[in-house]
Amino acid sequence: MAEPSAQSPMKLMALQLLLWHSALWTVHEATPLGPARSLPQSFLLKCLEQVRKIQADGAELQERLCATHKLCHPEELVLLGHSLGIPQAPLSSCSSQSLQLTSCLDQLHGGLFLYQGLLQALAGISPELAPTLDTLQLDVTDFATNIWLQMEDLGVAPAVQPTQGTMPTFTSAFQRRAGGVLVASQLQRFLGLAYRGLRYLAEP
Repeated sequence: MAEPSAQSPMKLMALQLLLWHSALWTVHEATPLGPARSLPQSFLLKCLEQVRKIQADGAELQERLCATHKLCHPEELVLLGHSLGIPQAPLSSCSSQSLQLTSCLDQLHGGLFLYQGLLQALAGISPELAPTLDTLQLDVTDFATNIWLQMEDLGVAPAVQPTQGTMPTFTSAFQRRAGGVLVASQLQRFLGLAYRGLRYLAEP
């Protein structure tokens, strides 16, 4: 009769180990995959390339506004930006400290969509700047489309694409050019945040 009693603790330990493994597996299955595993590497690399391209376009617009119209300091135009009602796009969900994949993609697309509208509102800024503005607008549109298609692939895209809200009205050439400086500056900050978030997602 000693043998069964000696085996009882072993059986109990085996049962506990089995239950522990079962619980661990359940937690593992219930935990969503990390954000980097949820997005194709090819998509992330393309996004990073698109960000760099738009940053270069924006920098060119800023340089030309500075060289041609002496509008070189966006911080001097902040009050004008407030009076014109130039909105800014948040991107808090793409911070590596609190990254939420679905919210990040949604904010990223929403911000790019907003800047599409702002760049459209700058149409007629000046003949010499029109090609640069057109290129910037086209690249922002392509990036927004890329994000939207990935959201559709993940099944997290809204049922209806967003509609553009009220855009600022520029009533003079100076307002339009000053608006160009502010929009380009805000877009660069937005893209800087986007780049850091996307690079974090692309890390192995």
